[in-house]
Amino acid sequence: MIDEKKNNEPLDLTYLSDMSGDSAEFMIEMLDAFQKQTPIYMDDLENAIIAENWKATSEFAHKMKPTFYYVGREDVRDHMQEIERNARELKNIEEIPAAFAEAKSFVTILYRQLDEARALLQQKL
Repeated sequence: MIDEKKNNEPLDLTYLSDMSGDSAEFMIEMLDAFQKQTPIYMDDLENAIIAENWKATSEFAHKMKPTFYYVGREDVRDHMQEIERNARELKNIEEIPAAFAEAKSFVTILYRQLDEARALLQQKL
């Protein structure tokens, strides 16, 4: 389940900061890449769910998991992990479309958070 409290907090970019040696430029590049790739991954995941292709659903959810961790949204990573596991194990598959809908509506919030984080990082350049 996505933690709605975190939707109104700044992203925790500790992981990216540690990984980049606190390079604002690198972190901005990573946020930009995340923002460009996420819609593609979400479309792939949605199409797999609509087609009831549970193997592909599991694979696409798996592919997305780490990116949410990088931007401090472990709650969303865990949400994707649940989608991945359920699709892989063919368990509670009737719940997968609703779980995806929750993730899809969250992405708009994430883009706002990414824009805010990018603006703060831009000030460091």
